[in-house]
Amino acid sequence: MGSVTTNKHANGLEYVDVNTPLCKARIFMQGAQIDYFEPVGKKPLLWVSSADDYTPGNGIRGGIPVCWPWFGMNENSDFPQHGFARTRIWSLESVKMRDQVVDLKFTLKVSEEDKQYWPHETDVELLFTLSDTLSVSLVNTNRCDYEISFTQALHTYFPIKDIHQLTATGFAGSQYIEFDNGPFAQESDQVEFTRETDRVYTQLSPVQELHTPDGIIEVSRENSTSAVLWNPWIDKSIRLSRFNSDDYQTMVCLEASNVLEDKVVLAPNESHTLTTHIRWKA
Repeated sequence: MGSVTTNKHANGLEYVDVNTPLCKARIFMQGAQIDYFEPVGKKPLLWVSSADDYTPGNGIRGGIPVCWPWFGMNENSDFPQHGFARTRIWSLESVKMRDQVVDLKFTLKVSEEDKQYWPHETDVELLFTLSDTLSVSLVNTNRCDYEISFTQALHTYFPIKDIHQLTATGFAGSQYIEFDNGPFAQESDQVEFTRETDRVYTQLSPVQELHTPDGIIEVSRENSTSAVLWNPWIDKSIRLSRFNSDDYQTMVCLEASNVLEDKVVLAPNESHTLTTHIRWKA
């Protein structure tokens, strides 16, 4: 069947270890952030910088940080970038084993302190389904008696071995904004990397692929027509915290999101689920 155990990192962060006949995984209580997922017999599907020291209070530079209840910079420049969910301690509410598949549910209670950023009553859950595929769902339910709106992303870091040999496909027919310019029409189905790339895509089909030297990673989304494609390249790598100057060569982010015109708008008691599925296709 497999096992699910709770452990503590040397630097103090608590995490959940998952070990089944289909996969191994690790999920930290801080941010409900998964930093390791390896299907049995295949290479890991998530990347983490070796420069990250897993210090409490810092989001881990890798895995899947949860950007909520906003993506990027808030209109209030004093608010934390990408929201506050990725540095808060979530609660593990349930663990279910079904055959060789594990389901975990984490919940986030917005503290009195964080209500300065998000003064709305919202149920927030993060669901993981772990098999030979990694599925992550961010569920929001509006408990207010008025409409709310927000942006969000599952900020996934992928290991790609060599950025110069990476081709990302599945982008035809979309449009993107990059460095506050655009929108630009995406004419080609594929994207290659020769410089810093920071594209926010909209009108995007639900499945993309990362063609790497180690194989093809399939990344699909539900309830999302937007995604972010990011590699910091050389100059920005030097400026990033908890990031080696040459890390850009071995990673790329392809993030399931609800941003720009794809933002989430919820009526009272309405729910929304953003899901990403990640697997080795070949």
